[in-house]
Amino acid sequence: MNQGHAVALVAVVAVCTLLTRVIPFLFFGGKKETPAAVQYLGRVLPPAIMATLVVYCLRKVNPLQSAGLFAQNGGLAEVIGVLVTAGLHVWKRQILLSIAGGTICYMMLVQLVF
Repeated sequence: MNQGHAVALVAVVAVCTLLTRVIPFLFFGGKKETPAAVQYLGRVLPPAIMATLVVYCLRKVNPLQSAGLFAQNGGLAEVIGVLVTAGLHVWKRQILLSIAGGTICYMMLVQLVF
């Protein structure tokens, strides 16, 4: 890849990023009312995404295997991580803090304990 190609690639990515940030303000900015469908999606998508993440994270957990919850895929670390995430979210209502706290807890458990 030559330098001109790299500059063109960065320019295209920058323009696409800018457009994805500006277009919502062009359509929904000012005194226009946000469409009901967009308001509905704003209400239902965050919990749906969180539920999908929980299912994805716990998909390989098998608490019925011979070593139980303390095995590699037994799920104790995962369950603790989910509980920490839920507890942080109930306590602070900050989704980024909840996800980061649960992830850090899970990674520390996997690396240092299990």
